[in-house]
Amino acid sequence: MNIQLGDIGHIIQLAIAPVFLLNGVCTALMVLINRLARIIDRSRVLEDRLDIAYNDNYLTELDVLYRRSHYINMAITLSTLCGLFVGIVIALLFVGDTTDVTLDKYIAGLFAASVGSLIASFGFLLREIFIASSAMRAMRHVRRAPKAGEQAAK
Repeated sequence: MNIQLGDIGHIIQLAIAPVFLLNGVCTALMVLINRLARIIDRSRVLEDRLDIAYNDNYLTELDVLYRRSHYINMAITLSTLCGLFVGIVIALLFVGDTTDVTLDKYIAGLFAASVGSLIASFGFLLREIFIASSAMRAMRHVRRAPKAGEQAAK
């Protein structure tokens, strides 16, 4: 196994496209983790309020937040799995090219699995967004006309 400088350049060129995909997956993971953090923060606030006084609206919102966190967790799991598959693809590209072992079927299969995981992750993210949007519309406050005494106080 005699690797020339040109061969190393070719190996790096092969690995560049999956690295860009990995960069995009990491960015998507940051978005998902931030959404999960906001869900957790809001649920902690509601749980603290429930410790003080019982309120059906808080329980309803907590149920929505628990459903949303489930979908975000699934999206995070699938995005992480996608990143793992892409990392393995990059490693197999290096191993296959340096050792002249034919790993093309494994590489293609793992790449297809990584794209499938990414698509499924986006599907769960989209589902969570739909739940958040519909809950926001359902829980909006109806504005009422101010009473005569409230108008004068302002």
